[in-house]
Amino acid sequence: MGRSEIPDHHGGTGHSKCEPTQAAAARAHTALGEQWAAGTGRDRLLLTGCLRQGLTLARDFRLELGWLTDAAWAYVSDSVWEPVAPPAPHDREAGPGTATAADALAELLSTLARRQHEHRSRTAERLAALTAAGHLPGELQQMAVYYLAKAQRDLGRSADSRAGMQYVADHGGRLAPAARRGLAHLARLAGDFPTAHAVVPTLGWAGRHHRVDGDIWWPHGDMHRAATAYQAARDEAEQHGVAGERATSQAQRAFVLAFSDPAAADDEIDLAEQLLTGLDLRATTLTVKIAALARDAGTDTGVPDRAEILRAEARTAGLVAPEKMLDLALAFHHTVRGDAPATAEAITRLGAQDGGDYAYYGDLAHHMAGTQPGTDSRARWIDDEAVVAGRWRALVAERRRTAD
Repeated sequence: MGRSEIPDHHGGTGHSKCEPTQAAAARAHTALGEQWAAGTGRDRLLLTGCLRQGLTLARDFRLELGWLTDAAWAYVSDSVWEPVAPPAPHDREAGPGTATAADALAELLSTLARRQHEHRSRTAERLAALTAAGHLPGELQQMAVYYLAKAQRDLGRSADSRAGMQYVADHGGRLAPAARRGLAHLARLAGDFPTAHAVVPTLGWAGRHHRVDGDIWWPHGDMHRAATAYQAARDEAEQHGVAGERATSQAQRAFVLAFSDPAAADDEIDLAEQLLTGLDLRATTLTVKIAALARDAGTDTGVPDRAEILRAEARTAGLVAPEKMLDLALAFHHTVRGDAPATAEAITRLGAQDGGDYAYYGDLAHHMAGTQPGTDSRARWIDDEAVVAGRWRALVAERRRTAD
């Protein structure tokens, strides 16, 4: 679309000075939708450009969303999160309390992009206001609820997250598979591995089945099985052209191999960094940095100092999971080095979890050290716990052997 077709907000387009502004805006909005629909392949520049202009027109001239709904789904499907928010209107204040669907959709997409640069509590506040306002139609409301539930999980608010995920799953919309994945994640965080594992066959690609499988097996110490699952997840994401999922799966593969095969982890970390180029994924970037820390555990005396820098990044972002992964890598480092006081401190930190989520990380640290988890452990393993403990202890023994 040429510049002359976009309304100037004062009297139409360059084609007709007499055409009413509202009609000109509607024409331009329709033409933008046609331009986006006619695009071939996964053209992110075209998508984001059309979204930004279309949202501006729909908001300023109070138009129906129309094609913007499908464009919004296309935007979130890649997990790339470029800024798409239109400029703030001059005549009224935009925000979660505004009265049109276009305002609400602009706020939603803006919030999803900005969450990579602000504390998750702020993201949760903005999304909670949006969902309460009720200006988003149909499945777009479910989109807001789903990403609110994700933010709540990131913050450790599992009960709230579970309610949101269940709501989206029950409505059977486009994000229902992702919500079922979210429920599996929450079961895993609570240490209920059999429940999480039972869901995997029902998820399919839309529910990222391979990545969920990898998330289940690495806490069991089965790093080869987990790495294979993450590779399958990465390859499937590549087949579907979803760059964000491809990078996330590769980051997880690098993380698990960093415990079992530091030499192989070098290449996997490099690949993860390459796949993150041009993407804005804060948690995934932290995962890659933690993988580098785990790769160097037991061999680099600077690991604790590096860990504190990453801890600050995780806390600034309001991300609970990366901090727990970081503490697990630290426990591995101290155990390999035979630093009993530091290992005990790491075990205490990992075991002190509110509400029971991530409590099994403390069990894993005990397994590394060859000590007995506390009687309050509530983890339900798929394999026998003695087998799980043996695998983690073997990872420590192998790292000590190669570190000598």
